[in-house]
Amino acid sequence: MSAQPATNKGAVTRETIIDRAYTIASSAGLEGLSIGPLADAVGMSKSGVFAHFGSREDLQLAVLDSAARRFFDHTLLPALKAKRGLPRLRAIIAGWFDWIRLNDSGCLLLSAVSEYDDRPGPLRDRVVQHEQRWRNDLARAIQMAVDSGELQADTDPVQLAFEITSIALGVQYDAGLLGSESAIRRGQRMFERLLSSYFPPTT
Repeated sequence: MSAQPATNKGAVTRETIIDRAYTIASSAGLEGLSIGPLADAVGMSKSGVFAHFGSREDLQLAVLDSAARRFFDHTLLPALKAKRGLPRLRAIIAGWFDWIRLNDSGCLLLSAVSEYDDRPGPLRDRVVQHEQRWRNDLARAIQMAVDSGELQADTDPVQLAFEITSIALGVQYDAGLLGSESAIRRGQRMFERLLSSYFPPTT
């Protein structure tokens, strides 16, 4: 069997470092990442880690991007198989609640908001970028439900996306303190109640 090409080997090594850094940052936050301990964790030298990331900030940005990709793959990607409209919107929220169940001890994306909301710079900019992308994806799914006639024609997708996000944040907060199952059940009821307030009037 031929040896793995150097470029592929480098990409695999980089992903290995990101995976381990993601695990560390999930509990310690992105500011808790330190090149020295990370290098020890992956069995490399500091210079070896720096060969893949020019700076600690570059590493933090890569881990943040990895977290966003994991969230997207767990929530939105599977939901795209559902029918456009309320089935897809409900699938997105079900995936989001499942993400909370799997990360009830803390979500890296959520902790990044707390870490960088008042710290201008590339990391804050990237947090905003990922959050805006998610809000846009959510608003797009809502608009599809409006277009299908399942939600009122005058529904503001951006406003409803904000309201749904507020529910999910409440679920994440409760999940860490009181347990995910109870928090998710309450969140599901709240989500359905919110949706019903946007249903077209029956004749």
